[in-house]
Amino acid sequence: MPAKLQKAIKQSLADAKYADKTKKAVAQGVAKRGQEPGFLGIPGAPAAHYVWGLLWAIWVGWIFSTVGAFGGIMAGVGHITIFGLGDYASSYSKGNPVNKLITDSIRVSNQWLVGLSALISSFNYYKMGRLVLPLGACLAVGGVAGSWLIPELTAGKVSLKAYIGYFGLLVFVLACFLIYEMTPKGQASKKAAKAAAAAFEKGAKEGDSSEKGVKIVEGKQGIMWLALACVVISALWFNLVGSVMVVAYVLALAGMVLTFFMGTIRFTFFGVEFKFKAFIPMLGGLIIAAIASFLGVGGGFLFVPFLTSVAGLPMFLVAGTSALAVLVGMIVSIFSYMVGKGVVVSWGLIGAELVGIFIGSMIGPRTSKYIPEKGLKWIFIILAFYVGLRYTTKGFLGYSIVPPF
Repeated sequence: MPAKLQKAIKQSLADAKYADKTKKAVAQGVAKRGQEPGFLGIPGAPAAHYVWGLLWAIWVGWIFSTVGAFGGIMAGVGHITIFGLGDYASSYSKGNPVNKLITDSIRVSNQWLVGLSALISSFNYYKMGRLVLPLGACLAVGGVAGSWLIPELTAGKVSLKAYIGYFGLLVFVLACFLIYEMTPKGQASKKAAKAAAAAFEKGAKEGDSSEKGVKIVEGKQGIMWLALACVVISALWFNLVGSVMVVAYVLALAGMVLTFFMGTIRFTFFGVEFKFKAFIPMLGGLIIAAIASFLGVGGGFLFVPFLTSVAGLPMFLVAGTSALAVLVGMIVSIFSYMVGKGVVVSWGLIGAELVGIFIGSMIGPRTSKYIPEKGLKWIFIILAFYVGLRYTTKGFLGYSIVPPF
């Protein structure tokens, strides 16, 4: 059992508020599953079989690497609901140090799965010419800076958790809008994306897909890397140093301002030209991070509708570009939790799951090119309805009727 967990158990047993709950939770676990060490080495805790962990992770890796979203939610379904870790953490009662440590461990475990899938997906899609590097990086600049800056500047004064049900309804509207965009009327304003998607589908059938992939023809990528470095260091400073905060503020602000000096990015994909102002995806990432922090939800899946509806990209470019934006955020978050807060994970389970993630994430980019663009959008829309149902019921009923509960 990790020393951090032993310390948490001692703290809870020494606190009159939690001592009885801790003893009861351990006793119930032992009565149900025996004395064998389970999750994190706790006697009687649920112990997910590594084979099931591997198989579930293949699905998580495949779905994330195919549509560029929903990896965190699907990893959560596995850890919290299927493997029973959510109920087990809750049995220690809210506020209990053991509950907090197990919950943080689940959160970081989810992030490891999504982070590895994002890393493999980004690499594969880059090699396939299906990743718009400057676009994903600018999204990441806004997303990473906003993930810590927005909660810090508002000091917790802005909390919209009571409106999470309305956010769920908004996700339904978003899904309906994506359906509208697939109609002939909706497609009329997406001529470039439609032409690029058609050319890619034809190229994929003929075995000619990577040579005509993304080619950057205009853009100051040196500034892009500098901007990204600034916000990553700002987030690490905030999470790991925690003092002289003006340094973190200046770095975050500098990173965001630098995107305004990147000017216009132009690139081609299968002969079709696309362009965007670099600061627009930065602002998109910042707004998505703000929504997520105010509502206390994971907002990574909002990158996909931003990339299709605002940036006007075909779905064949979305998964890789979204994966890159997610990857940067995951690296910062995992590092902050494990180094800054000392959160522990079950390496045996994580190890088996990472093998599954590797398999699923290698398959996803190779199978997605054979799925028509409409098929990829339908996969995203179905999962968006699922997420909308979760947040709507959680907001209006107080509990989710779909996992993770």
